[in-house]
Amino acid sequence: MQQDISLNIKGMSCASCVNRVEKALSKDPGIQSVSVNLATEKAKIVFNNAVISVDKIIGLITQAGYEASFKEERKEIKLEQEKTLILISALLTLPLVLPMILVPFGYHLMPPPLLQFLLATPIQFYIGAGFYKSAYRALKVKTGNMELLVAIGTSAAYGLSLYLMLKNWEHLSHHPLPLYFESSAMVITLVLLGKYLETKAKMQTTSAIKSLQKLQPLSAQVLKNNQEIKTPIGEIKLHDLVVIRPGERIPVDGIVKEGSTQVDESLITGESLPVEKSSEDKITAGSINSDGLIYVEVTATGSETVLSRIVRLVEEAQANKAPIQRLVDKVSAYFVPVVILISFLTVILTGLILNDWEIAIIHGVAVLVIACPCALGLATPTSIMVGTGEAARAGILIKDAKALEITHSLTTIAFDKTGTLTDGKPSIQKIHVIEGSESEFMEILASIQNGSEHPLAQATIHETKKRNITIREVQFFKAIPGRGIEARVNGNDFIIGSKKVITEMGLDHPELRLAYTERQNLGETISFLIDKTNHTVLGFITYSDSIKESALQTITQLKELGIKTLMITGDNQGSAQRVAGLLGIDEYRAEVLPEQKSRIIDELKHKGELVGMVGDGINDAPALSAAHVGMAMSTGTDVAMHSAGITLMRGEPLLIPDAISISRKTYSKIKQNLFWAFIYNVIGIPLAAFGYLSPAVAGAAMALSSVSVVTNSLLLRKWKASNKNERIL
Repeated sequence: MQQDISLNIKGMSCASCVNRVEKALSKDPGIQSVSVNLATEKAKIVFNNAVISVDKIIGLITQAGYEASFKEERKEIKLEQEKTLILISALLTLPLVLPMILVPFGYHLMPPPLLQFLLATPIQFYIGAGFYKSAYRALKVKTGNMELLVAIGTSAAYGLSLYLMLKNWEHLSHHPLPLYFESSAMVITLVLLGKYLETKAKMQTTSAIKSLQKLQPLSAQVLKNNQEIKTPIGEIKLHDLVVIRPGERIPVDGIVKEGSTQVDESLITGESLPVEKSSEDKITAGSINSDGLIYVEVTATGSETVLSRIVRLVEEAQANKAPIQRLVDKVSAYFVPVVILISFLTVILTGLILNDWEIAIIHGVAVLVIACPCALGLATPTSIMVGTGEAARAGILIKDAKALEITHSLTTIAFDKTGTLTDGKPSIQKIHVIEGSESEFMEILASIQNGSEHPLAQATIHETKKRNITIREVQFFKAIPGRGIEARVNGNDFIIGSKKVITEMGLDHPELRLAYTERQNLGETISFLIDKTNHTVLGFITYSDSIKESALQTITQLKELGIKTLMITGDNQGSAQRVAGLLGIDEYRAEVLPEQKSRIIDELKHKGELVGMVGDGINDAPALSAAHVGMAMSTGTDVAMHSAGITLMRGEPLLIPDAISISRKTYSKIKQNLFWAFIYNVIGIPLAAFGYLSPAVAGAAMALSSVSVVTNSLLLRKWKASNKNERIL
């Protein structure tokens, strides 16, 4: 049986480590897929639990030289420990480095060789012990990593200095001796400082997740036997009655059973104004109860609340690996062996050419130290973490890194009409009865549509309630996909359907056509009521749905981004033409059946278009799955949201260009990061090989490369959504 787990991996330092963990796990036939993220230090593993156990998976990771567990390491504590080590290292390094800085000014204050040795040794073997441990684990499994490069490089500089000191032991007090203890000490200090700054910066990339997690209270007041009991969130059960006072944050998803209030739902809707809530209204965990006492029946707790699902989606998106990262991983697999080879050749060639093996070793050390695969490993995941986090703040939930990466290059966006470009709250415009009375017509219509969540059905029910029309019991009910509903009322079979149904049944005639064409030309949606038993059309009802206020601005922004727009709807030609014309949509397809929507998407893909599909209903699910990127309005159905790569957390069309905007910004950052990661090595390695960089400068440059990549990713936090969209955090 397929199972997936997320494990925390301790000990990874660069892209080579990521590659090694993935390689170690992928070899086992029981593991179906594995994705390791350097930035989050997590592995997402899908496996067959009938073939391999979780303990064996953890064992495989241990064999590869790393620690795996479900327990997340407290990074704050780890950072404090690292900070202490760096301070000690810096204090020991300062007496070695400061005199080097003063030499150009005519001051020769270098400590005696023995004191240099005493200062450098604890840095090399105590403070730098982590490099040796990690390098040993890498060599044990016949691979390399950043720590191996640092361990070899600093050991060479330290070892050369120790050799020269012992060789000239008798002359130590007579004349100054060129040693390189300051190089090894400086490199270790700078690399540790770089890793510290990198970890601190990486923690900022998860700020969106932390902000979301803080929104859910840890406990709530549950009403039991007329007493309020403070209960931890994990112990609250479905159907419990929770008491929520003014000013409190709502702890669970639920339905108001008593009381009325105003609720700040900006978390989900982005609307700054509070929403009125009273009996039977739904409320969402994380929202704020503004001014009334309410009693709420729990409908979802813990991991099943909307808020928890949002957190889970963002975490999963950040854990996934973008397609471009797989190419980087392949490159990094060969990186360390190639660097060691270049360093070895540098030593041999420099030694032979200059006949100075001391200088040759220092050049080789500089090559090892400057070449760091850390930046390569961090370039993509840090950008994705910040990008998906900022998108979530704006109400755009991106399911996976692939969706984020593809969205930037979309060439066509296809829209469903109702609920996407229109408000999805139609009102009745015309009731045209051919046989019987209007009240009988509405009675049959409402009886068939009673209980339906469809916007047209809701409009009908609303009208019948106003007229106090009795709703009859339905003896038989069947949905006809893309055509309508069939049901039995009072012994007769009826169909509520589109023009296509009356044409197929041969019931369309000139007089009827004249009556409905006028309404169709006004852009109204038409539903016919057919008495199937007597094979007659009883009449038709027309609806009109207002266009969303921001729909025109959305289409305008998409055109400015160079994206073509297409509207696909099951509605009639007149309605589709009206909406497309008012919004300036490039192309539209009307009277389209659900299964035809996905075919239209496939046609566009075969023409070479990169297609995004936006919808909110069950009938949009196939098209959302067929598109390169599906975008579902969260105001729609769960089926639509599960089929989409991106969920828009409110029915706001402007979130669509925002999703494209954050994708483009993120992809741009990925490319910038990869450029800087490669350019450091492309320029740095030759400079180090030819002696233009000392090991200390190389160490500083290497530390700077990782920090600059993470810092560049954090600049994504300056991205702003469209003015009409308010951030939810």
